[in-house]
Amino acid sequence: MMSNKSLIYIAGPTGVGKTKISIELAKKFKTEIVSCDSRQFYKELKIGTAPPSSDDLKEINHHFIQNKSIEEIFTVGDFEKEAINKIDTLFNLHDTLIMVGGSGLYADAIMFGLDKFPEISKEIRNQINLFYENHGLKALQELLLEKDPKYYTRVDKNNHVRLIRAIEICISSGKTYSSFLGKKKDVRKFVSKIVVIESPRERLYEQIDKRVDSMVNEGLEKEVKNLLNYKKYPALNTVGYKELFPFFEGEIKFEDAINEIKKNTRRYAKRQITWLKKYDNALSFNNNTPIIEIFNSLIN
Repeated sequence: MMSNKSLIYIAGPTGVGKTKISIELAKKFKTEIVSCDSRQFYKELKIGTAPPSSDDLKEINHHFIQNKSIEEIFTVGDFEKEAINKIDTLFNLHDTLIMVGGSGLYADAIMFGLDKFPEISKEIRNQINLFYENHGLKALQELLLEKDPKYYTRVDKNNHVRLIRAIEICISSGKTYSSFLGKKKDVRKFVSKIVVIESPRERLYEQIDKRVDSMVNEGLEKEVKNLLNYKKYPALNTVGYKELFPFFEGEIKFEDAINEIKKNTRRYAKRQITWLKKYDNALSFNNNTPIIEIFNSLIN
């Protein structure tokens, strides 16, 4: 076990300033950055996912930024395999790596491993997706309640992707999805350290609104319009994109779509903050904390 190797995860809600802090820490540690943001993987999503800028990418070598297409199926399990292989390789060059991103499930997959599930056939996957298209979210919820009442009580019932995933497992295995949770996972060859970046809620929401306005000025409307033909792809079920599709279909005004993006981004940030509370051993810092203070806390 490479116990002298450390993966430092920079966590925090969207808009809090994780990108800037991760880059400054990477400079201090003279290392590289692994992204675990599940939407920044996609090369077609250049504005609405707020990926690191070209200048940021020149400063520090990043991995898993815009390296996939929205037309590819890239699950959290796929990410775990690819990212662990990359991390193991990078640890041959560095004792410390920085990981950053707001996708908590993807971060946990790297730090702690995933629960092991059976493979799903394309036929079953297509059947469940067709069921969702024809009958909607409520029917998915009722089907999961029938197949796995235990998981139904804890899942985000408005997240159709998670509902579909659980139902796929139930149908493929003949067992409940919840029966696969909490089993023994892979042991990692590195130590994970978690840094949570915080901001007063009011200030965070102001920053989110400013960032959305900045995305609009950078051409978010044009970017989403060019992706209309792909709107049913899972990668496009993303805040900043899904709210603009009704505008292009003439259902709402542009200003209302932008307000929806701001509202849904704030809601997403709130869910992220709740998720981060489970990291009991995390170091927490305000987003205006000097980098040297965070760096010293980590090396000490």
